[in-house]
Amino acid sequence: MYVDLDELENLLNRRTRELEKKVEGTGYLLRTVVGVATFLLDNEGNVDLLTAKQQVTYEKFLEPLLESAPRR
Repeated sequence: MYVDLDELENLLNRRTRELEKKVEGTGYLLRTVVGVATFLLDNEGNVDLLTAKQQVTYEKFLEPLLESAPRR
């Protein structure tokens, strides 16, 4: 499975407040979530390369925000 790299980059660069709010109070560090997003950007959005822990982070924080992104 692959992630839309443009949407992911948009999330990291323009929608950081949404990401911060999603992570806030969960016990996760924002930098962990950003690290998973950066890993995906570096690996052409290939979710299959994520470790089990990274997969959980992706599914919990990144995937919902990417799915809620306005379509162009």
